[in-house]
Amino acid sequence: MKVNIVVENKLSRSVRCQQLEAMFDIPAKDRQILEWKIDLPIEDELWNIGLIVGPSGAGKSIIGKEIFKDMYLPEIKWNQKSVIDDFREDISIEDIASVCSAVGFNTIPAWMRPYSVLSTGEKFRVDIARRFLELPDPIVIDEFTSVVDRQVAKIASHAIQKYVRKNNRKLVAITCHYDIEEWLQPDWIYDVGLKEYRARGSLQRERPKLQAEIRRIPYEAWRIFAPFHYLTAELSKSAQCFGLLIGAQLVVFVAVVHRPNWKQKGQNLKGFTRTVTLPDWQGLGLNFILSNTIAAAYKALGWRMRAYPAHPPWIRAVMRSKEWKLIKKPQYTQKYKAEYGNRPFKCMKTVSRPCAIFEYCGAAMDRISAQRLIG
Repeated sequence: MKVNIVVENKLSRSVRCQQLEAMFDIPAKDRQILEWKIDLPIEDELWNIGLIVGPSGAGKSIIGKEIFKDMYLPEIKWNQKSVIDDFREDISIEDIASVCSAVGFNTIPAWMRPYSVLSTGEKFRVDIARRFLELPDPIVIDEFTSVVDRQVAKIASHAIQKYVRKNNRKLVAITCHYDIEEWLQPDWIYDVGLKEYRARGSLQRERPKLQAEIRRIPYEAWRIFAPFHYLTAELSKSAQCFGLLIGAQLVVFVAVVHRPNWKQKGQNLKGFTRTVTLPDWQGLGLNFILSNTIAAAYKALGWRMRAYPAHPPWIRAVMRSKEWKLIKKPQYTQKYKAEYGNRPFKCMKTVSRPCAIFEYCGAAMDRISAQRLIG
């Protein structure tokens, strides 16, 4: 695809403009012409992610609009009291939950808040989630990650690229930030500043490694994570708590409780009761790393470890794991609750959440390391 872009505009002859010409010795002109000659050979290539990058003022947006002009659609509007109600009515809640989780917008309480009160990072992620469900390919996003913290930008880029590739979508990101390249892992890049096109073979194919530490943490750390969990903020005082840290920051939390099995005595069961990743770090699979490590430690000490997820995307992710065995499929159950009303007695039918049950079947940690971790 070869494109020649010419932008011509008539210059102002205001007093201030003439003063600038004199101040900086700029030749007086009536018109200004900007021109870009682009060679972007992507028409016959198979690709999922493209990146147009360059310094501010280099012409990235102009180039993007010219090449993908039909994809520059009106901005998405957010008007409802909850962001999930802003999604088109013909889109199921299951599809909304799936894509929101996939791009790292995975804090369920935030789904029920209006767009205006979300954090900048949450707005960025849910905006992209909605575009994936409502817009055709290629999805073109100008100023990609420009409004978010650079750590959030990198992690969100990784989560987004996983979704795009898994669902065989097409995304073109336009940005002045070079730091997301190794996290977004584009199939092609056009560097506007260098006037250079790069494709597959010359690009990095693996995201950078993160140095993580897993350790026992005090119960009080739960209050940092409680607002982001989809169930009650209450946590058993008997829970043993563990965290995953990136650098000095605690980013993932899990709690483990004893699960007595009255039907089968002596089963030595432990279970995860809370697993939470802070919003800015969602989408990297860090919760799996922490959960699997803790489960392997308990297994080394003779315990069977179970997980009871109710979050549908989380259930599907565990089902794909070789380290966990499905014990019970998720299913809604009906309960009858007795209540007094206008009539002498009536029964109210309620529906409980669809928990699945999984048991860890992966390798055990060595016993000495397990004892150091569990304490």
